[in-house]
Amino acid sequence: MAGERLINNHFHALTHKNYRYFWLGQCVSLIGTWMQTIGQSWLVLTLTGNPFLLGLVGTMQFLPVTCFSLFAGVMIDKFPKKRILLCTQAFSMLLALTLSVLVFTNKIQYGHVLVFAFLLGLTNTIDMPTRQSFNVEIVGKEDLMNAIALNSMTFNAARIIGPSIGAAMMAYFGAGWCFLLNGLSFIAVLYGLIRTQPTAYVRPKKDASILNEIKDGIRYIASDRVLSQTLLLVTVIGTLAFNFSVLIPTFTRDVLHLQERTYGAMMSCLGVGSLIGALLTSIRSKKGPKLAVSMICSIVISFILCLNGLSGSPYTLGLALAATGFFNITFSTNSNSLLQMHAKDEYRARVMSVYALVFAGSTPVGNLFTGYVASKFGANGAYIWCGVLCFVASVLILAIYRGSGKHKQTSVESTS
Repeated sequence: MAGERLINNHFHALTHKNYRYFWLGQCVSLIGTWMQTIGQSWLVLTLTGNPFLLGLVGTMQFLPVTCFSLFAGVMIDKFPKKRILLCTQAFSMLLALTLSVLVFTNKIQYGHVLVFAFLLGLTNTIDMPTRQSFNVEIVGKEDLMNAIALNSMTFNAARIIGPSIGAAMMAYFGAGWCFLLNGLSFIAVLYGLIRTQPTAYVRPKKDASILNEIKDGIRYIASDRVLSQTLLLVTVIGTLAFNFSVLIPTFTRDVLHLQERTYGAMMSCLGVGSLIGALLTSIRSKKGPKLAVSMICSIVISFILCLNGLSGSPYTLGLALAATGFFNITFSTNSNSLLQMHAKDEYRARVMSVYALVFAGSTPVGNLFTGYVASKFGANGAYIWCGVLCFVASVLILAIYRGSGKHKQTSVESTS
């Protein structure tokens, strides 16, 4: 009874059978994803010893999102999303298993990692906006924010568990096991998808070309203040505050002078903060997302990034990373929910493809920037630069939209 009350009051998205199948599959698969994430970062540092080359791997992984996500947003609403997700998840599984074979046979080279990162990025270009839009089909709008918060909780619980297991695997058995276990974890999400029976939304086909449909979606976003301001904030945070795969391993090795286990522990600290943020967001999800929450979080994140750079021990860095995770996940869950709930049905996939573009697609720029700054001024200097630039950009966005809002209000008053 207590469990039922807890679900009904705070985790009500789990009352939907389709969502439970999807969510349980994600619980397993995301642990493997985080194992591969830290395994890949440490593998590249081991092969090259260069933080810039590590940043380049992140760039290659997210470059396809930057280049092709707008096209993906137009296409995915024209096909059943369940079928798309089955294809993307199966291909991701194949990539992870193939990478594990290369590591186990000692044939892995830096160029291989670059190619596999690019192929995974191509897959994610389709997978990310599809998964975002799929949530509405399995829970409806009423429980959408709760579902997104639960997805974030799962993602960040996996961020705690995955790096810990991955670090132990690397320390005792080698990085190849991170890739192998990630590949096998996709069995769970594929099974969950097969069991779901979503209320599919397929947009009627139009005579307009893909480019015209992209332009139509961008015009719709530009005409809506909530959508456009939220997406600008997401661009800033996505570029400057989500470069963990570059900064945390580099900071661990070059500033703290520690090894794999500490790196895994630091990633877990980030996950603990994110999990708490996702839990609190889930509890208050019935209140709905607010633009002001995203704005406040972007300012707070700026200061916390600087605190990360000023950390001098694994304990202070762990606390700063936990705070980073808390506000990052609060920001991203609120912004994601705001975009999906505010957008019209016929534009939702295109809005979420732009979200994928500015959130994940901005990562190549962020990874290159932080990798370059870290190679010149150290990982602590890169954190501080990111924090300062994040603050300046967030304040500028706030000033621009406040100014435009006052201008519109004055125009209306003078007309009346």
